Amino acid sequence: MKMWGGRFAEGTAASVEAFTASIHFDARLYRHDIAGSRAHARMLARQGLISEAECALILAGLAEIEGEIERGEFVFRPELEDIHMNIEKSLAERIGPAGEKLHTARSRNDQVALDLRLYLREESRRIMALLAELQGAFVELARRYRQTVMPGYTHLQRAQPVLVAHHMLAYYEMFGRDRARLADGLKRINVLPLGAAALAGTGLPIDREFVAEQLDFPAVSANSMDTVADRDFVIEFAAAAALIQVHLSRLAEELVLWTSEEFSFVTLPDAFCTGSSIMPQKKNPDVPELIRGKSGRVIGHLVALLTLLKGLPLTYNRDLQEDKEPVFDTVDTVAASLTLAAELLAGLRFNEEKLAAALSRGCMTATDLADYLVRKQVPFRQAHAIVGRAVAYALEQGRDVGELSLIELRRFAEIIEEDVFAVLSVSGSVASRRSWGGTAGERVDEAIARAQESLRAEG
Repeated sequence: MKMWGGRFAEGTAASVEAFTASIHFDARLYRHDIAGSRAHARMLARQGLISEAECALILAGLAEIEGEIERGEFVFRPELEDIHMNIEKSLAERIGPAGEKLHTARSRNDQVALDLRLYLREESRRIMALLAELQGAFVELARRYRQTVMPGYTHLQRAQPVLVAHHMLAYYEMFGRDRARLADGLKRINVLPLGAAALAGTGLPIDREFVAEQLDFPAVSANSMDTVADRDFVIEFAAAAALIQVHLSRLAEELVLWTSEEFSFVTLPDAFCTGSSIMPQKKNPDVPELIRGKSGRVIGHLVALLTLLKGLPLTYNRDLQEDKEPVFDTVDTVAASLTLAAELLAGLRFNEEKLAAALSRGCMTATDLADYLVRKQVPFRQAHAIVGRAVAYALEQGRDVGELSLIELRRFAEIIEEDVFAVLSVSGSVASRRSWGGTAGERVDEAIARAQESLRAEG
């Protein structure tokens, strides 16, 4: 007989049991389920709904079950459907009637909401720590290549020279926003749902604030119907996770491009690449490619969760069982991708000769020439047109605009003087970008120092 089977005249069909069981994936919530049950049992005893002796039996039984699960000795029973019923049934079999009192004043509806919140609180913090490690890897690359210049791109066309450090710190900022999103999401995850019961609350004299204190929740949910129906916090986490994976995918795309023969800007550690089964010369960037590919599954999980929720009336519906697998896989995928990305970056090397060669073509100091003319009081639009003609001339000659002589440059604007060559050099271009957030050396040094201090303060 099912623990909920009192009103049923016949047992559940085997096919239905197989279809509805979730223990094969929600078993990973065992620690969170047991933590919630411990707090609930203590509250029941405090309120006189069970005796102190019964509470002690429950706590001892839960500790025994937790130990068995951790050692791989616990036998999960699919016919008991989920982690909640498996633990509760095992507890009752071990300690008798006291175990059957544990479910007093709660429902699986608020119980699973609690487990998910405890799980996502823990995993959000873990992923935030992994993001900080990845940020640290970018800061270390920025520090290591502090004086190395590379082409900056728009439209995947060479645009302006930037410091490698500046490029790396762009990712530091990107993943910093990801950490901030998770931290903000924790405010909504960190709300106690237990006590909402099935949907209407309970008539028994429970103390929700005590349970919240036991489980370190700073807030208690305000509406019992919303509490058991709410999965916004799950979707918010999935959205933040999808954006993390998208950012990882953008990084991966650059690494794939940069390791190609056409770029050859960077070399990846051999340990993070594979070869070809037929072409002996190949060194394939499989880790970045897989990180890029896994973005699709994480984005897909977000869409699945949004679709799951969109048609559900209040309050709890069994459809919500389908929220866990996407969340679990999202956590696993993002955590693994972040870990591998940080490890890969630690061994990444920039090819400074290739970067220097790339900087010699593309007329990347053309904007600096326009800025030079602006400083000579030429209206920017006129300066833009003048430089455009100079670039066209240089390209016809098979040269870079920075390689033109003073005589040639003065054909386009007589106001140009000998001092123009200071701004037409790559180093001069980089040094001139002193605006806040720019790529000038002193600005990048400041950014590295701020990043290092921030990581130390938060870590």
